[in-house]
Amino acid sequence: MSVFNDLITTVSKKGAAYVVLIDPDRNDEDSIQDRVQKANISGVDALFVGGSLMMDSKCVDRVKLIKSYSNIPVIFFPGGVGQLNPYYDAMLFMSVISGRNPHYLIGEQVISAPLVKDMDIETIPTGYLLIDGGAGSTVEFMSGTRPIPMDRVDVTVAHALAGQYLGMKLIYLEAGSGAKYPVSSSLIGAVNDMIDVPLVVGGGIKTPEVAAEHVQSGASIIVTGTVIEDDASRMKEFSDAIHWRE
Repeated sequence: MSVFNDLITTVSKKGAAYVVLIDPDRNDEDSIQDRVQKANISGVDALFVGGSLMMDSKCVDRVKLIKSYSNIPVIFFPGGVGQLNPYYDAMLFMSVISGRNPHYLIGEQVISAPLVKDMDIETIPTGYLLIDGGAGSTVEFMSGTRPIPMDRVDVTVAHALAGQYLGMKLIYLEAGSGAKYPVSSSLIGAVNDMIDVPLVVGGGIKTPEVAAEHVQSGASIIVTGTVIEDDASRMKEFSDAIHWRE
């Protein structure tokens, strides 16, 4: 079974899937091992690995390390083609469809496509929408992309539908790393009501209660990052809140 199909099966069985984002540039080897091993036993369904910056030359080694410890799928969350390597089980083949910077709409994808083919990595076409979480995220600066204001439901829905009609298998609403506030439940509900593909939501999700509210509003996949960097032991709380059918 493909990683994508496995995620969809998880959503069907558990009500939603829980993914933990690991930035291989922000963690030393000991903290990576601890986080991955906790994910293995805490009901986490997959790992997203990636970030907007590469701060040293050890990114590939850390991804290999994550893969060696992980019992769950390791999925590339692309910040740039330079982070691509063969140790991922799959990747979000992602376009920043909320922005107007052609490099992140199609440029990076064209550069990476032959490498992805050569590495034989499963691709999951993903439409990425950056939503204003009030923090000025790294993605915003690196991509030269203005986030969609949280209250512009019409604009967000139109972008999400466009992504679906372009063939994206996932639509990703992202408030950004370290967001002051998460994507609103009303926005999640409005987008979910209009699209027919799974909705991924991340950024600013600080409590299991917020994660559960997002799921009830229509999110199929919940992603946490910063809150787990601060306290990896909370994974089980989030998993229990997100997997409401268990």
